[in-house]
Amino acid sequence: MDKIKRSYFMVNKIYLFLLFVFLLTVNAAAAFLGVVAVFLLLIFARRVPLEPKDDYRFETHIYKVKSEYDLKLDIWYPNVYSDKYPTVFFAHGGGWISGFRNQPNNVSWSKYLASKGFAVVSIDYRYGLNNSMEDILSDYSDALAYIRENAADFSLDTDNLALMGLSAGGHLSLLYSAYYSFCGSVEKMKGIKCVVAYYAPSDLKEIFKKDNKSLFARFATMATMKGLPDEIGDVYDYYSPIQWISTRMVPVFIAHGKMDNVVPFESSVRVARKLKKCDIPYKFFVHKNGGHTFEFILKDFKTVSILENTVNFLKGMLKNESRFQVR
Repeated sequence: MDKIKRSYFMVNKIYLFLLFVFLLTVNAAAAFLGVVAVFLLLIFARRVPLEPKDDYRFETHIYKVKSEYDLKLDIWYPNVYSDKYPTVFFAHGGGWISGFRNQPNNVSWSKYLASKGFAVVSIDYRYGLNNSMEDILSDYSDALAYIRENAADFSLDTDNLALMGLSAGGHLSLLYSAYYSFCGSVEKMKGIKCVVAYYAPSDLKEIFKKDNKSLFARFATMATMKGLPDEIGDVYDYYSPIQWISTRMVPVFIAHGKMDNVVPFESSVRVARKLKKCDIPYKFFVHKNGGHTFEFILKDFKTVSILENTVNFLKGMLKNESRFQVR
Protein backbone atom coordinates (compact mmCIF):
# COMPACT_ATOMS: atom_id res chain seq x y z
CA MET A 1 0.00 0.00 0.00
CA ASP A 2 2.84 2.41 0.84
CA LYS A 3 4.44 1.70 -2.55
CA ILE A 4 1.15 2.45 -4.29
CA LYS A 5 0.81 5.72 -2.38
CA ARG A 6 4.37 6.76 -3.24
CA SER A 7 3.78 5.86 -6.89
CA TYR A 8 0.58 7.92 -6.97
CA PHE A 9 2.42 10.81 -5.36
CA MET A 10 5.16 10.70 -8.00
CA VAL A 11 2.68 10.45 -10.88
CA ASN A 12 0.95 13.59 -9.68
CA LYS A 13 4.28 15.39 -9.29
CA ILE A 14 5.26 14.40 -12.85
CA TYR A 15 1.87 15.57 -14.12
CA LEU A 16 2.35 18.99 -12.56
CA PHE A 17 5.91 19.19 -13.83
CA LEU A 18 4.91 18.37 -17.42
CA LEU A 19 2.12 20.93 -17.25
CA PHE A 20 4.59 23.50 -15.95
CA VAL A 21 7.08 22.78 -18.78
CA PHE A 22 4.35 23.00 -21.43
CA LEU A 23 3.01 26.31 -20.16
CA LEU A 24 6.52 27.64 -19.72
CA THR A 25 7.03 27.37 -23.48
CA VAL A 26 4.01 29.64 -23.91
CA ASN A 27 4.32 32.12 -21.07
CA ALA A 28 6.17 32.08 -17.73
CA ALA A 29 3.32 33.72 -15.82
CA ALA A 30 0.85 31.25 -17.32
CA ALA A 31 3.10 28.39 -16.19
CA PHE A 32 3.03 29.53 -12.58
CA LEU A 33 -0.69 30.32 -12.52
CA GLY A 34 -1.55 27.10 -14.34
CA VAL A 35 0.19 24.88 -11.80
CA VAL A 36 -1.32 26.89 -8.95
CA ALA A 37 -4.80 26.46 -10.49
CA VAL A 38 -4.39 22.67 -10.69
CA PHE A 39 -3.10 22.56 -7.11
CA LEU A 40 -6.06 24.59 -5.85
CA LEU A 41 -8.58 22.51 -7.78
CA LEU A 42 -7.21 19.34 -6.18
CA ILE A 43 -7.77 20.89 -2.75
CA PHE A 44 -11.16 22.43 -3.49
CA ALA A 45 -12.60 19.08 -4.60
CA ARG A 46 -11.79 17.33 -1.30
CA ARG A 47 -14.09 16.77 1.65
CA VAL A 48 -13.82 16.26 5.39
CA PRO A 49 -13.93 12.57 6.40
CA LEU A 50 -17.06 13.01 8.55
CA GLU A 51 -19.23 14.72 5.94
CA PRO A 52 -22.81 13.39 6.39
CA LYS A 53 -24.56 11.67 3.48
CA ASP A 54 -27.90 13.38 4.17
CA ASP A 55 -29.05 16.41 2.20
CA TYR A 56 -29.12 19.73 4.00
CA ARG A 57 -31.17 22.77 3.13
CA PHE A 58 -29.36 25.97 2.25
CA GLU A 59 -30.33 29.44 1.05
CA THR A 60 -28.26 31.88 -0.99
CA HIS A 61 -28.49 35.61 -0.31
CA ILE A 62 -26.83 38.70 -1.74
CA TYR A 63 -25.31 40.62 1.15
CA LYS A 64 -23.52 43.33 -0.81
CA VAL A 65 -23.93 44.81 -4.27
CA LYS A 66 -20.78 45.95 -6.06
CA SER A 67 -20.49 47.49 -9.50
CA GLU A 68 -18.53 44.50 -10.84
CA TYR A 69 -20.55 41.71 -9.17
CA ASP A 70 -22.77 40.82 -6.23
CA LEU A 71 -21.28 39.30 -3.10
CA LYS A 72 -23.22 36.31 -1.79
CA LEU A 73 -23.46 34.04 1.22
CA ASP A 74 -25.02 30.62 1.75
CA ILE A 75 -26.86 29.69 4.94
CA TRP A 76 -26.85 25.96 5.70
CA TYR A 77 -29.43 24.65 8.17
CA PRO A 78 -29.65 21.58 10.42
CA ASN A 79 -32.39 19.08 9.60
CA VAL A 80 -33.89 19.60 13.07
CA TYR A 81 -36.19 22.62 13.22
CA SER A 82 -35.53 25.55 15.53
CA ASP A 83 -36.69 29.13 15.44
CA LYS A 84 -33.15 30.23 16.26
CA TYR A 85 -29.95 28.28 15.51
CA PRO A 86 -26.51 28.89 17.01
CA THR A 87 -24.48 30.15 14.08
CA VAL A 88 -21.02 29.53 12.65
CA PHE A 89 -19.85 32.38 10.41
CA PHE A 90 -17.50 30.65 7.95
CA ALA A 91 -14.80 32.18 5.70
CA HIS A 92 -13.07 30.10 3.02
CA GLY A 93 -9.34 29.92 2.34
CA GLY A 94 -7.38 30.44 -0.85
CA GLY A 95 -4.71 32.97 0.04
CA TRP A 96 -7.19 35.89 -0.22
CA ILE A 97 -6.87 35.57 -4.04
CA SER A 98 -8.90 32.44 -4.77
CA GLY A 99 -11.61 30.14 -3.46
CA PHE A 100 -15.36 30.56 -3.13
CA ARG A 101 -18.05 29.81 -0.58
CA ASN A 102 -19.69 26.82 -2.32
CA GLN A 103 -16.68 24.85 -3.52
CA PRO A 104 -16.89 21.19 -2.42
CA ASN A 105 -14.53 21.38 0.57
CA ASN A 106 -16.41 24.34 2.08
CA VAL A 107 -19.77 22.69 1.41
CA SER A 108 -18.37 19.62 3.16
CA TRP A 109 -17.57 21.64 6.29
CA SER A 110 -20.99 23.33 6.15
CA LYS A 111 -22.84 20.02 5.97
CA TYR A 112 -20.77 18.54 8.76
CA LEU A 113 -21.44 21.47 11.09
CA ALA A 114 -25.14 21.56 10.13
CA SER A 115 -25.38 17.87 11.05
CA LYS A 116 -24.25 18.88 14.56
CA GLY A 117 -27.01 21.45 15.04
CA PHE A 118 -25.38 24.66 13.82
CA ALA A 119 -26.51 27.01 11.10
CA VAL A 120 -23.51 27.82 8.91
CA VAL A 121 -23.13 31.12 7.07
CA SER A 122 -20.52 30.59 4.34
CA ILE A 123 -19.43 33.82 2.68
CA ASP A 124 -17.70 35.03 -0.46
CA TYR A 125 -15.46 38.11 -0.40
CA ARG A 126 -13.46 40.08 -2.93
CA TYR A 127 -10.04 38.84 -3.97
CA GLY A 128 -6.78 40.52 -3.11
CA LEU A 129 -5.47 40.59 -6.68
CA ASN A 130 -7.61 43.57 -7.60
CA ASN A 131 -8.60 44.70 -4.10
CA SER A 132 -6.92 45.53 -0.82
CA MET A 133 -6.95 43.74 2.52
CA GLU A 134 -9.12 46.58 3.77
CA ASP A 135 -11.67 45.80 1.03
CA ILE A 136 -11.72 42.14 2.04
CA LEU A 137 -12.20 43.03 5.71
CA SER A 138 -14.99 45.42 4.71
CA ASP A 139 -16.77 42.54 2.96
CA TYR A 140 -16.29 40.30 5.99
CA SER A 141 -17.71 42.94 8.32
CA ASP A 142 -20.62 43.74 5.99
CA ALA A 143 -21.58 40.06 5.67
CA LEU A 144 -21.62 39.78 9.45
CA ALA A 145 -23.73 42.93 9.73
CA TYR A 146 -26.14 41.56 7.12
CA ILE A 147 -26.90 38.36 9.03
CA ARG A 148 -27.30 40.32 12.26
CA GLU A 149 -29.80 42.66 10.62
CA ASN A 150 -31.77 39.73 9.14
CA ALA A 151 -31.30 37.23 11.95
CA ALA A 152 -35.00 36.86 12.73
CA ASP A 153 -35.91 36.20 9.09
CA PHE A 154 -33.09 33.65 8.75
CA SER A 155 -33.71 31.91 12.11
CA LEU A 156 -30.17 32.68 13.25
CA ASP A 157 -29.18 33.19 16.88
CA THR A 158 -26.69 36.01 16.44
CA ASP A 159 -26.28 36.20 20.20
CA ASN A 160 -24.52 32.84 19.82
CA LEU A 161 -21.98 33.35 17.04
CA ALA A 162 -18.70 31.62 16.27
CA LEU A 163 -16.28 33.00 13.70
CA MET A 164 -14.55 30.23 11.77
CA GLY A 165 -12.14 30.15 8.86
CA LEU A 166 -9.62 28.04 6.99
CA SER A 167 -6.18 29.45 6.18
CA ALA A 168 -6.82 32.99 4.82
CA GLY A 169 -10.38 32.73 6.15
CA GLY A 170 -8.97 31.84 9.56
CA HIS A 171 -6.80 34.94 9.34
CA LEU A 172 -9.89 37.09 8.70
CA SER A 173 -11.73 35.51 11.63
CA LEU A 174 -8.82 35.98 14.01
CA LEU A 175 -8.10 39.52 12.83
CA TYR A 176 -11.71 40.69 13.11
CA SER A 177 -12.15 39.33 16.62
CA ALA A 178 -8.69 40.32 17.89
CA TYR A 179 -8.87 43.86 16.52
CA TYR A 180 -12.39 44.72 17.64
CA SER A 181 -11.99 43.12 21.06
CA PHE A 182 -8.73 45.07 21.50
CA CYS A 183 -10.62 48.25 20.61
CA GLY A 184 -13.43 47.37 23.02
CA SER A 185 -16.12 47.55 20.32
CA VAL A 186 -19.20 46.02 21.92
CA GLU A 187 -21.23 46.57 18.73
CA LYS A 188 -18.77 44.73 16.44
CA MET A 189 -18.25 41.89 18.94
CA LYS A 190 -21.91 41.48 19.93
CA GLY A 191 -22.82 37.82 20.18
CA ILE A 192 -19.39 36.49 19.16
CA LYS A 193 -18.49 33.76 21.64
CA CYS A 194 -15.41 32.22 20.05
CA VAL A 195 -13.14 31.80 17.03
CA VAL A 196 -12.11 28.62 15.20
CA ALA A 197 -8.97 29.00 13.07
CA TYR A 198 -7.55 26.17 10.97
CA TYR A 199 -3.90 26.65 9.83
CA ALA A 200 -4.30 30.43 9.79
CA PRO A 201 -1.48 32.96 9.34
CA SER A 202 -1.27 35.13 12.45
CA ASP A 203 1.85 37.12 11.57
CA LEU A 204 1.91 37.89 7.85
CA LYS A 205 5.65 38.46 7.85
CA GLU A 206 6.20 34.78 8.71
CA ILE A 207 5.03 33.83 5.22
CA PHE A 208 8.32 35.23 3.92
CA LYS A 209 10.69 33.38 6.25
CA LYS A 210 13.40 31.41 4.47
CA ASP A 211 12.15 28.04 5.68
CA ASN A 212 8.70 28.64 4.14
CA LYS A 213 9.02 27.40 0.55
CA SER A 214 5.48 28.11 -0.69
CA LEU A 215 5.68 30.40 -3.72
CA PHE A 216 1.89 30.57 -3.78
CA ALA A 217 1.70 31.82 -0.19
CA ARG A 218 4.32 34.50 -0.86
CA PHE A 219 2.71 35.62 -4.10
CA ALA A 220 -0.80 35.69 -2.62
CA THR A 221 0.30 37.66 0.45
CA MET A 222 2.38 40.14 -1.55
CA ALA A 223 -0.44 40.64 -4.08
CA THR A 224 -3.03 41.26 -1.38
CA MET A 225 -0.82 43.48 0.77
CA LYS A 226 0.46 45.38 -2.30
CA GLY A 227 4.09 45.07 -1.33
CA LEU A 228 6.75 43.10 0.51
CA PRO A 229 7.22 43.11 4.30
CA ASP A 230 10.60 44.85 4.10
CA GLU A 231 8.88 47.67 2.16
CA ILE A 232 5.67 48.08 4.19
CA GLY A 233 6.39 46.28 7.43
CA ASP A 234 4.05 48.47 9.48
CA VAL A 235 1.14 47.53 7.17
CA TYR A 236 1.95 43.84 7.59
CA ASP A 237 1.92 44.31 11.37
CA TYR A 238 -1.41 46.14 11.23
CA TYR A 239 -3.12 43.26 9.42
CA SER A 240 -1.52 40.54 11.57
CA PRO A 241 -3.96 39.18 14.21
CA ILE A 242 -1.22 38.41 16.73
CA GLN A 243 -0.54 42.14 17.09
CA TRP A 244 -4.07 42.73 18.44
CA ILE A 245 -4.63 39.80 20.80
CA SER A 246 -5.40 41.16 24.27
CA THR A 247 -7.07 40.23 27.54
CA ARG A 248 -10.39 41.06 25.87
CA MET A 249 -10.11 38.35 23.21
CA VAL A 250 -12.78 35.65 23.02
CA PRO A 251 -11.83 31.94 23.36
CA VAL A 252 -10.02 30.41 20.39
CA PHE A 253 -9.77 26.93 18.86
CA ILE A 254 -6.61 26.40 16.79
CA ALA A 255 -5.83 23.47 14.49
CA HIS A 256 -2.61 23.14 12.51
CA GLY A 257 -0.48 20.44 10.91
CA LYS A 258 3.20 20.35 11.84
CA MET A 259 4.13 19.55 8.23
CA ASP A 260 2.37 22.62 6.81
CA ASN A 261 4.49 24.09 4.01
CA VAL A 262 2.11 26.94 3.16
CA VAL A 263 1.38 28.64 6.48
CA PRO A 264 4.17 28.03 9.01
CA PHE A 265 3.15 25.88 11.97
CA GLU A 266 5.00 28.37 14.18
CA SER A 267 2.27 30.90 13.36
CA SER A 268 -0.24 28.96 15.46
CA VAL A 269 2.34 28.22 18.17
CA ARG A 270 2.90 31.95 18.64
CA VAL A 271 -0.84 32.65 18.79
CA ALA A 272 -1.27 29.99 21.46
CA ARG A 273 1.53 31.56 23.50
CA LYS A 274 -0.02 35.01 23.19
CA LEU A 275 -3.45 33.72 24.22
CA LYS A 276 -1.92 31.97 27.22
CA LYS A 277 -0.07 35.15 28.19
CA CYS A 278 -3.33 37.10 28.02
CA ASP A 279 -5.14 34.41 30.03
CA ILE A 280 -7.60 33.67 27.20
CA PRO A 281 -9.17 30.18 27.08
CA TYR A 282 -7.99 28.29 24.01
CA LYS A 283 -7.61 24.81 22.54
CA PHE A 284 -4.66 23.96 20.32
CA PHE A 285 -4.84 20.73 18.31
CA VAL A 286 -1.80 19.61 16.33
CA HIS A 287 -1.60 16.95 13.65
CA LYS A 288 2.03 15.90 13.67
CA ASN A 289 1.80 14.44 10.15
CA GLY A 290 -0.61 17.00 8.74
CA GLY A 291 0.14 19.53 6.04
CA HIS A 292 -1.93 22.46 4.86
CA THR A 293 -5.64 21.54 4.52
CA PHE A 294 -4.87 18.27 6.32
CA GLU A 295 -8.51 17.58 7.20
CA PHE A 296 -9.35 17.16 3.50
CA ILE A 297 -6.41 14.86 2.83
CA LEU A 298 -5.99 12.60 5.86
CA LYS A 299 -8.68 10.22 7.09
CA ASP A 300 -6.87 8.93 10.16
CA PHE A 301 -7.98 8.82 13.78
CA LYS A 302 -6.19 12.05 14.66
CA THR A 303 -7.96 14.00 11.91
CA VAL A 304 -11.35 12.66 12.96
CA SER A 305 -10.54 13.48 16.59
CA ILE A 306 -9.69 17.09 15.70
CA LEU A 307 -12.97 17.46 13.80
CA GLU A 308 -14.94 16.06 16.73
CA ASN A 309 -13.12 18.33 19.18
CA THR A 310 -13.94 21.30 16.96
CA VAL A 311 -17.65 20.50 17.33
CA ASN A 312 -17.33 19.94 21.07
CA PHE A 313 -15.61 23.31 21.44
CA LEU A 314 -18.35 25.06 19.44
CA LYS A 315 -21.10 23.38 21.44
CA GLY A 316 -19.48 24.41 24.70
CA MET A 317 -18.89 28.00 23.67
CA LEU A 318 -22.23 28.66 22.02
CA LYS A 319 -24.14 27.47 25.08
CA ASN A 320 -22.41 29.95 27.37
CA GLU A 321 -23.19 33.59 28.01
CA SER A 322 -20.89 35.90 26.06
CA ARG A 323 -17.57 36.58 27.79
CA PHE A 324 -17.02 39.78 25.86
CA GLN A 325 -17.29 43.02 27.76
CA VAL A 326 -15.47 46.30 27.75
CA ARG A 327 -12.86 46.43 30.50
